[in-house]
Amino acid sequence: MTYLCNQPDAFVDEMIQGFAAAHRDLIVAVDGGVVRRHPAEPGQVVVVIGGGSGHYPAFGGLVGSGLAHGAAMGNVFASPSAQQIYHVALAAHAGGGIMFCLANYAGDVLNFNQAQARLQAQGIDVLAVVVTDDIASAPLAEHPLRRGIAGALPVFKVAAAAADRGKSLDEVCRIANEANARVRTLGVAFSGCTLPGAQKPLFYVEHGKLAVGMGIHGEPGLYQQEALLADDLAEMLVEKLLQDISPAGDLPKGTRISVLLNSLGSVAQEELFVVYRKVDQLLHSRGLIIVEPVVDRVITSFDMAGISLTLFWLSDELETYWRAPTDTPAFKRGAISRSALATDAVMIAQAAVVSQSVTPGSYASQRIAAIMLEIFVSAKKIIEAQQEELGRLDAVAGDGDHGIGMLRGVSAALDAAQGAHDAQAGADTLLTLAGEAWAARAGGTSGALWGVMLSTLGHELGDTDAPDLTMVASGVAAALREVVQCGKAQLGDKTIVDVLQPFSAKLDQATARGVSVATAWQDAADIANTAAQRTQDLLPRIGRARPHAEKSIGTPDPGAISLAMMITAAGEVIRRHCV
Repeated sequence: MTYLCNQPDAFVDEMIQGFAAAHRDLIVAVDGGVVRRHPAEPGQVVVVIGGGSGHYPAFGGLVGSGLAHGAAMGNVFASPSAQQIYHVALAAHAGGGIMFCLANYAGDVLNFNQAQARLQAQGIDVLAVVVTDDIASAPLAEHPLRRGIAGALPVFKVAAAAADRGKSLDEVCRIANEANARVRTLGVAFSGCTLPGAQKPLFYVEHGKLAVGMGIHGEPGLYQQEALLADDLAEMLVEKLLQDISPAGDLPKGTRISVLLNSLGSVAQEELFVVYRKVDQLLHSRGLIIVEPVVDRVITSFDMAGISLTLFWLSDELETYWRAPTDTPAFKRGAISRSALATDAVMIAQAAVVSQSVTPGSYASQRIAAIMLEIFVSAKKIIEAQQEELGRLDAVAGDGDHGIGMLRGVSAALDAAQGAHDAQAGADTLLTLAGEAWAARAGGTSGALWGVMLSTLGHELGDTDAPDLTMVASGVAAALREVVQCGKAQLGDKTIVDVLQPFSAKLDQATARGVSVATAWQDAADIANTAAQRTQDLLPRIGRARPHAEKSIGTPDPGAISLAMMITAAGEVIRRHCV
């Protein structure tokens, strides 16, 4: 249970303010997250990490000398938006290029990719390394599909240490990729976690049971078994990890290996030490040499009662960077001399937020923009009413935050649409600004894709003409293409594509019949709602729900359901204004 918050929607913003105030000697808050107070030397590569909040020390607590140069901090259990990542990266940039290092979740990958493209378009060298250490999330043969969890720390650490020693961007990425190939993690939980303001956890573990292989976003474990004594649990974790590292047999004696025993939230430090005692015995009995172990909170899941074990086998090069001094709010090693630091920079150079001047649209397009503003008002009411249900659907095989994310997104889009309407914007400008606001506020995969859908539709409609059905259908089809391109989902993957594709197809068919926009939209909305409900029969093949595919059978995809809700809300407004 989380006990202390004001308004759940303001939790992350207030948390970052307090975090920055508590550690102002080490970090500075910037738009989108935090960066080192002592910036990198001019011309140096910088390492920018990031992910959802709710995982402290990850990600902001790992920013500081010897570790990350900046961290983009998203909403609770939601990836930071591309805009947040972009701003943090520019604030940290020292002229030598930027390496993004992130955990392998669809929303993080999508938003970091978008930020990377934006920075590269400005002539900044940016490369990315994706952490894939969770052995429960995919078999060894599908290593690139694995999630990133506590094993992200060694990857972040060695990459940042290499950057601080003046390595090139290519070299920093090579070192990070080698570390990722040598790290394995497995986690277990005795209870679920509870989001700020929520009254119940995202999942339950039966008393006396143990969930094996759960994710750090409240995703339930792959299976539950009888709870184990501390020594037996240590043995299970060590055996499974060693088997994954070396399926043909144990690592050779004398192999140097680091160990991270991580509390996922509410497991006490003393309990960790009881487990580590046995881990240490087991590894030494195999002739392995333990180097600089970490027994602490590394990456948490709010109040989840659980632990994870990470094994990281070392080369000489990786060991040098792993052992290098570090001084961050949450991770310290050795001593870093104050005089060796760069000049204190209280005012970090941030990406300027340029206010966009709005060019008024034509009278005809302004009328359409007014209808769109009304659609956002109606959509927000529907999402507010269905927020809890959307969260419930998402918690079946995901992290339960879809309703919260949708409400954040549509609220931000409504505010932006209202501002655009007041400035006499046309349809394109209003939808583009609303899409940017949605993506920036909601974060995650859903936020990014809604931003893409709205801005793409707007570009097709323009700021000049009153769109006819052909233009509307063309805009929806273009939005579908962009969603598939960005999100990589296909029909049948149990995503919003399973609603957007039949909806688009029905609108295309209506253009040949000469019906009104209102009639065509209503017919297509009926198809969309039916398609959304039919996703309950599909197995997820992409995203966080994929490791829990069987659990999602019988439950429709929350993203598909929320898209159908939005389409329905739009249809009701269109029917009132269009004949």
